[in-house]
Amino acid sequence: MREVAILAGGCFWCMVKPFISYEGVEDVVSGYIGGHKENPSYKEVSSGETGHYEAVKIIFDNDKIKYTEILNIFWKQIDPQDESGQFADRGSQYRTAIFYTNEKQRQEAEEAKKSIQDLYYNGKEIATDILEAGDFYPAEDYHQNYCKTNSKHYSVYYKNSGRYNFVKSKWDRNNLNRNSLRNSLKDIEFEVTQNDMTEVPFENEYFDNFEKGIYVDLVDGRPLFSSKDKFDSGCGWPAFSRPIEDTVLMERIDYSFGMERTEVRSLGSNCHLGHVFNDNPFSDDGLRYCINSAAIKFISYDKMEECGYGEYKKYVD
Repeated sequence: MREVAILAGGCFWCMVKPFISYEGVEDVVSGYIGGHKENPSYKEVSSGETGHYEAVKIIFDNDKIKYTEILNIFWKQIDPQDESGQFADRGSQYRTAIFYTNEKQRQEAEEAKKSIQDLYYNGKEIATDILEAGDFYPAEDYHQNYCKTNSKHYSVYYKNSGRYNFVKSKWDRNNLNRNSLRNSLKDIEFEVTQNDMTEVPFENEYFDNFEKGIYVDLVDGRPLFSSKDKFDSGCGWPAFSRPIEDTVLMERIDYSFGMERTEVRSLGSNCHLGHVFNDNPFSDDGLRYCINSAAIKFISYDKMEECGYGEYKKYVD
């Protein structure tokens, strides 16, 4: 069933790309909400005098992606403690908020906010408001899908605004179980999953494994990839044409080593997995998920039932 989520996370240019790669997301529209003037212009909103927030309206199929999953992605893009804007963008128009469209969304948003407060901020109130949605006004055409239509400027802005460094340091390098993981994981596993390291090609456990089964998140055990979608790309790391479900992954821009790549992380554990490239000749969309063996665990088909993954055999058969 089609549903709408409306989220304010600072500059709306930066709030489109995190959502558009998910199959269940049908459209992401940049616009304005929460103010007192009908159909405001960007110039009016950016003055801070109309009371609007810059926001995105996400139209999604909740049979494919849940509202709670969208909220989980949302939190990992913002600084929820900032009361006066987001990163380089200051002013009330850049504050963070969740605008609910029904009572169920309100309850789920309140629960998600409390969880973030308790887990990451010791129960201290955070600044992200939860408000009833009013009229949403689409922004001007040149603001729509800015990450695609002006990709170079978007990339420079995303990095230099301070957002990139914040999400990497606060969310991606601040795993709640970091200390226990340091003790329970092998050194290479910890460095890959928690510090975004890449293991040596052709010298890792699964690059040449084509046994039937599934690959799960090393940290939380969530199924990520199927052997049915694994192929020999010649890159020296496990390569997959798709995840089991696209909602198990989250993408980040990665500027390390003087390059610009798309990092792949596990949405559940927020562990670094690898990168996704657009050079796969064996799939219609051309995607190649290049994954570190040290970030995943293989469950063979004949062990899936006893390991509690029987329901995932349909992805392997």
